[in-house]
Amino acid sequence: MELKLLGEPNPRQREFFLSRARHTAYGGARGGGKSWAMRRKFVLLALNYPGLRLLLLRRTLPELRENHIVPLQRELFGAAKYNSTERVFTFPNGSRLRLGYCDTAQDVYQYQGQEYEVVGLEEATHFTEEQMQFITTCNRTSRRDFTPRMYYTCNPGNVGHAWVKRLFIDREFHSGERPEDYVFIPARIYDNKILLESDPGYLRQLMALPEELRRAHLDGDWDVHSGQYFREFSREKHVVQPFEIPPWQRRFRSMDWGYNDPCCVLWHAVDGEGRVVTYRELYVRQMRADQVAAEVNRLTGNEKIAYTVASPDMWQKRGALLTAGGGFEGETIAELFAHKGLYLTPADNSRVAGWNRVREYLAEAPTEDGGKRPMWQCFSTCTNLIRQLPLLQFDERDREDAADGNDHAPEALRYALMSRPHASREPIVKKQKVYDPLSLPEASGGWLKA
Repeated sequence: MELKLLGEPNPRQREFFLSRARHTAYGGARGGGKSWAMRRKFVLLALNYPGLRLLLLRRTLPELRENHIVPLQRELFGAAKYNSTERVFTFPNGSRLRLGYCDTAQDVYQYQGQEYEVVGLEEATHFTEEQMQFITTCNRTSRRDFTPRMYYTCNPGNVGHAWVKRLFIDREFHSGERPEDYVFIPARIYDNKILLESDPGYLRQLMALPEELRRAHLDGDWDVHSGQYFREFSREKHVVQPFEIPPWQRRFRSMDWGYNDPCCVLWHAVDGEGRVVTYRELYVRQMRADQVAAEVNRLTGNEKIAYTVASPDMWQKRGALLTAGGGFEGETIAELFAHKGLYLTPADNSRVAGWNRVREYLAEAPTEDGGKRPMWQCFSTCTNLIRQLPLLQFDERDREDAADGNDHAPEALRYALMSRPHASREPIVKKQKVYDPLSLPEASGGWLKA
């Protein structure tokens, strides 16, 4: 049966179809025809390269079903076989298009060890940076006639806003990332003539949005972060250059434990007005409890730490067996830390109250000298905390809470501030009296003149 692919691409979609870059992102504003372009791109690749393996991902299964499974079943009927159990379309030339989702942070591990020449992240900003980085490890091939590629569609906002903006908009690259590998193709509703003709009311809906949402959804403005949980956060106010912390200030630590998920440890100090400064962070992944404890002890050195609060799940018995560190089966993670001399206290894990406490500390308060300064600041060296805190989103199911995902450093900060740190007391230095015989009454006419 001959496959008839209906629809003509607009100029921006055509650019997307022709791109062979290692990473190609297409999007910006809503209504640009991104989902159609992604489906069509993957079908064309499957047809043109026999035996190609393709993986197309959405964040949730309902989104995957409505945006891709149902349309592809209709479009590919009689041209490709669909296995509903595996969610795989198999083409006559041997190409396989798998459809998947990553609802939770751990869902990415179902693709571990698999190999796909083409990977697509539909609505890429819904994926955390950790999820994206793990999925890129699946994008490889041993073929000589095809180079691996990843395709992304995206809008501003959500948990992945920062990494998409960094790579494709700001073009700020880390070690190992080559600028020539990253291409961004902007899309706006004005490029989608079919939508404008069939549903002109949708444009009016976008134009009627509040300014913040309108700039993001209509104009594709990446400097707007819709859904931001902590709008109070400001790099100018809350991030400071490292300085020497007085030795009399009380210091403490907080930890959000993780192994496959990142583990974050933060160091804090409290001044005489009760203000907290976070001055150090440890952000690691796939390190055993004994290794993390050793690194925390090394970084702490001779500092006097009052206490360390940690995520309560570290006291759950997980049957951990740490042969190298002398642990025993059935010990908790907290007990494994204790073997290394790092004693922990369960943190107050009240989420909404905890985030409200963070919000209170982000607010400015009068200083003793008559000025104003936030109750919490952090050193510029705490890069993961600075990156993640402003990216927290409102939870769609509970608007008082922050959504899960890419929040390990903010979780550690929440534990710290919920420990009720109180102001440090600067020691009073008493002036030593100097004995001066000439100051005595007898000095004026007594025996001292004799």
